[in-house]
Amino acid sequence: MTTSRLARALRAGLGAAAFGVAFVPALALSAAGEPIVLSPHRAIYQMTLAATRGGAGVSSVVGRMAYDLTGSACEGYTQGMRFVTRLTNQSGNTVVTDLRSSSWEDGSGKRFRFDSSQYRDEKATENTAGDAARPDTSDGIKVELTKPAKKNLSLPARVYFPMQHTIALIKAARANKTSFRADLYDGSEKGEKVYDTVAAIGRVQPPGGQRKLPAVKNAERLDRQSAWPVSIAYFEPGAAGSDALPVYELSFLMFENGVSRQLYIDYGEFALQGELTEITFHEPSKCEAK
Repeated sequence: MTTSRLARALRAGLGAAAFGVAFVPALALSAAGEPIVLSPHRAIYQMTLAATRGGAGVSSVVGRMAYDLTGSACEGYTQGMRFVTRLTNQSGNTVVTDLRSSSWEDGSGKRFRFDSSQYRDEKATENTAGDAARPDTSDGIKVELTKPAKKNLSLPARVYFPMQHTIALIKAARANKTSFRADLYDGSEKGEKVYDTVAAIGRVQPPGGQRKLPAVKNAERLDRQSAWPVSIAYFEPGAAGSDALPVYELSFLMFENGVSRQLYIDYGEFALQGELTEITFHEPSKCEAK
């Protein structure tokens, strides 16, 4: 169902964009040599229907998503998400979808573990779990799926995991690039999907632009951050650059530290928007000196 694909899109997008403000060891350096600093946090987004087109048959969508990040560059990052939506069609029938996912990614991008479950009207409909690893950053990726069935996959070395994509996207924005293309793997579609993504990066917004957005407790800490409007189109493998339309498109305002606001996801037939309503910053894990 489209709602499940929406949830996966948000998981991928947030994995690539939703981080808070604090001081943790840098995962990478920007083009100017400044560290990219990511921070553990918990964010709540309220999702609502923004637009419908072409007989989508959807009259309303309401939902709530909780996203949680813990860990550090040394011990790796754990992401958790729960996304519940209630979709009502034009006949008045409703479907409640509940997606729960968790993942862990090595700080150097060499390993990625994931586990997700989906429920429809409180009944389990799908469970995906697996472990992806590459011996070296130049080597191909080996994926071992354990759910829904045991299966081994091989992916090209160029494929990004979500946290890797986060860093690369911020680096591209800091370097004043207007686009960034990457193959992204986040365990979607029963763990077998690699999306061809194309990100468009808008003009930098200087610190202080946050003040124009609705007030959210703790979000005022973003006033010190520059930000970029970003839109990521997700294509079927090899379809980007052709006449094919994207499967969906995720847009958001990305702050320099990785926090995202003003979510907007467009499926063509309908679109949803997500507003940040709560954000809490966790105490970051500390890396031990070696």
